[in-house]
Amino acid sequence: MAKKLSNRRKFLKNSAALAGGLAAGATQSANGQMPEKYIKGSDDLVAYGQRSSFETAVRESHGRPHSPDAFGLVKHVATPIQESVGVITPSALHYVATTRGHYVPDIDPNAHQLMIHGMVDRPLSFTLQDLKRFPSVTRLHFVECAANRPSIGAKTITESHGLTSCAEWTGVLLSTLLKEAGVKGSASWIIAEGAEEVKGTSSIPMAKAMEDSLVAYGMNGEAVRPQQGYPLRLMVPGFEGIFNVKWLRRIKAVDKYWMTYNDYGHLRQNDVDAALGYTIGPKSVITFPSSGQQLPDKGFYEISGLAWSGGGAIRRVEVSTDGGKKWKDAQFVGTPQRMAHTRFTLPWTWDGSESMLLSRCTDELGKVQPTRVQVAKFFGIPVDPSYRVPGRDNSIQTWRVASDGSVHNAYS
Repeated sequence: MAKKLSNRRKFLKNSAALAGGLAAGATQSANGQMPEKYIKGSDDLVAYGQRSSFETAVRESHGRPHSPDAFGLVKHVATPIQESVGVITPSALHYVATTRGHYVPDIDPNAHQLMIHGMVDRPLSFTLQDLKRFPSVTRLHFVECAANRPSIGAKTITESHGLTSCAEWTGVLLSTLLKEAGVKGSASWIIAEGAEEVKGTSSIPMAKAMEDSLVAYGMNGEAVRPQQGYPLRLMVPGFEGIFNVKWLRRIKAVDKYWMTYNDYGHLRQNDVDAALGYTIGPKSVITFPSSGQQLPDKGFYEISGLAWSGGGAIRRVEVSTDGGKKWKDAQFVGTPQRMAHTRFTLPWTWDGSESMLLSRCTDELGKVQPTRVQVAKFFGIPVDPSYRVPGRDNSIQTWRVASDGSVHNAYS
């Protein structure tokens, strides 16, 4: 026992000496590195603030045509998720996907209303102020476009996986509003419509509408941004992004599945399949190291990435550094939330040889992220070289670390 105490005292003494040395060194370093310039105050800076000029992460046009095009139309703009820290995507970097027209509506929140009608006892219209009088909820949820997938030829992770983002959403539960309107028990679906120049709608099962769908007016602590649906957007946690209707203005309760503008081409036309077919499968991707990045030298690194699933919370993430021969359990940074991005990490010492990095996740339903071979078999398509999935693709992404430290898409 005395020996253990002696060793402990020795450890604490050495630790204190080391800490003192580091502190002294830090003080000397700070004194010798005074900033050469300062950020001057301005009315704009005081009113809203800005990020450091040294931070340069920006969204990128996802594929072609370029956004915005010569006419100012916006198509798909991707989040630079390789730059992400934690799980929340800054509002200014949240991905944008436009499906029904390409202009962002400029809506006066004081004039905007949400109408709920159809198979209800009391058709109602709510102003934004009306909605804010109801009990509010705040939840972390991801949104993902069906086009987000491992891609042959994608040079960066932004190109392949940049059409997903995760934000903190605030609003009122859709179930609260439907109950207020007296939705009839025979109503089995809702039709949600936004205020775009092309009036498309999305069909959503009543069960999902009543379970956890949210009419959001807040995003990351402030009002929802115009590109994200200001002043109101529908959040359907875990469902494909197109069903999270932006600029929400109308919800109709109906007694059958409608093949609407948004539904066509995204779903099977059978109502039973459609009721289950929107959900995003378990997916994960390593954000560092990822394609387009460079490891400066061999040695220790922390592999980091994101995992998410429309089936609920992520329960496990495994990482392989040898192309899938051996797997190790990654650690979670924070507590995984349902239908939200989850940050995972794994310590790794790179020996300078070519390495193949990949991750796979398992959600709370026990579903495991599939391989490309499994996805190809499901859809009945060849794996290479013409691998092209006709539906959503949540297959494993592999990054190749070359011996010079450069990181590449292993599928290119």
